[in-house]
Amino acid sequence: MRVGEEVSVVWDEAWGEWLRQSPSGTELLAWWRRARDETSGAGRDAYGERLAALLSAASPRDCAAVGLGCTRRIDRECREPSVCRLDPAVPSADGEAPRGEREGPVQGACGGFHGLWGDFDVHVRFSGGDDRHRAVFWRDTTSAVRLWVDGVPVDAGADLDSYGHWLGGRFLVVQAEGPDDHPWQSYGPGTLVTGIVSVLIHDAAHGSTRTLIPGPQETWTDPQVVLAGGTLRVYATREALADDVPDRILSAPSAPK
Repeated sequence: MRVGEEVSVVWDEAWGEWLRQSPSGTELLAWWRRARDETSGAGRDAYGERLAALLSAASPRDCAAVGLGCTRRIDRECREPSVCRLDPAVPSADGEAPRGEREGPVQGACGGFHGLWGDFDVHVRFSGGDDRHRAVFWRDTTSAVRLWVDGVPVDAGADLDSYGHWLGGRFLVVQAEGPDDHPWQSYGPGTLVTGIVSVLIHDAAHGSTRTLIPGPQETWTDPQVVLAGGTLRVYATREALADDVPDRILSAPSAPK
């Protein structure tokens, strides 16, 4: 949903009860609707920082109630409030959904949301399971993508993609620009940031971030990261993942108790 559009009566009625009991959702809705005035007054950066803080405190149902697009349809507000405003379903015995995202319509709203207004857009990705962690991506036409995890800015040291996914409800994986001096590096339309890309992995349990940069023999054109036991396995492409030929195997430290 674009800021400034009229919210339908059906949407107001469907989510009004939830917003009346959710101060975080109500504040987020008010700030989202003021985007035009706030970006022209305080500026995009200040507006984005406050929006990221509010999204970092919001629940999936807050995001749905505000009218952000979801993983099912990013270009419109929630059309399944009768399902999405229910208490989230209990995770299955075998863990969370693939990549930690709930695809709608499921109880408790989806695991990812997207909002667009003018020359900026924002993505939110919840970690799945109990939604303990969330990543907020901010992108506009004048600067590189900015990332916050649980309300804390993450410095990647490189241009990032504008979305990512979670592994094990704990590790955020985001593709980033690759090294200029890589022998197979390329640029041009249709590429993410560069043809050969790096990978950012943020460990929300420890609050630590590492950016993996491919070496000359690592042709990471579509790197895939898999959490397997106590390791993070990095594959150059989806084909390498299907063949189980990892380029790197990293240790995944245990979460603090």
